This record gives sequence, structure tokens and C-alpha cells, in this order.
Amino acid sequence: MEKTLDALAGILLRAIPTIIIVLLLHWYLKAMLFHPLAKVLKQRDEATAGARRSAAESLKTAGQRAAEFDRALVDARAELYKEQEHQRKQWLEDQAGQIGTAKESAAQAVAAAKASLARETAAARQIVTETSSGLADEIARILLGKAAA
Repeated sequence: MEKTLDALAGILLRAIPTIIIVLLLHWYLKAMLFHPLAKVLKQRDEATAGARRSAAESLKTAGQRAAEFDRALVDARAELYKEQEHQRKQWLEDQAGQIGTAKESAAQAVAAAKASLARETAAARQIVTETSSGLADEIARILLGKAAA
């Protein structure tokens, strides 16, 4: 058994440099590869999260601006409709005034025409009255002249 223990001690003695080299390699890789890699991954994650936060804030700001724009658009449309309604009322008032003026003008024209017709009728009656006696005399003379002949 002593041989086995001596052989085992010899194997362990020869394995010590390998163990030391493996440990040194582990520390070297950890310091030179894994720590910088972890640092880069952390920075990348922070940059990605920052970009996401920035995008979310931009989206929120855009939503607010869109809402403000919609409100301004609604206000502008309301103002436009108000101005259109005012203009329409003014046009209706102008139209009513023009219609009133036209009615007055038409009423004056009708009154003038009636007055002219009344004058012409009176003149025609006077002429008929004046000429009717002369016509009656002439008709009687013509009739009497035929009867005498």
C-alpha cells in the first residue's frame, strides 16, 4: 500500500504545477476577458434601456402634441363656424333689407301705375263723355236721314 501512496504522492506532486497554471489561467481570463465583457454588456444594456426610455418619452410628448393640435383644430373649426354663422346672418339681414327695398320700390311702381291708370281712365271717360253726345247726335241724324229718305 505504501507503493500506492508513494505513487499517489508523485501524481499529486506532478499535478501541482498544472493546478497552479489552471488557477492562473482562470484569474487571467477573468481579469482580461470576463470583466471587460460584462462591462460592455452592462453598457449595452444601459444604452438599450436608455434608448427605450427616450423613445417612450418621445412617444408621450408626440401624443401630447397631437392632443394639443387636435384641441387647436377643434377650436379653429369652432371659430370658423362662428364666423361663418355671423357672415350668414349678415347676408340674411342684407338680403332682407334688399327685399324690403325691392318691395317698397315695387309698391311705389304699382301705386304710380294705378295713379297713371286712374288718370288715363278719367281722361278716357271725359273723352267718351264729350264725344258721346256728338256721336249720339250724329247717329240720330244718320238714322233720321235714312228714315226721311
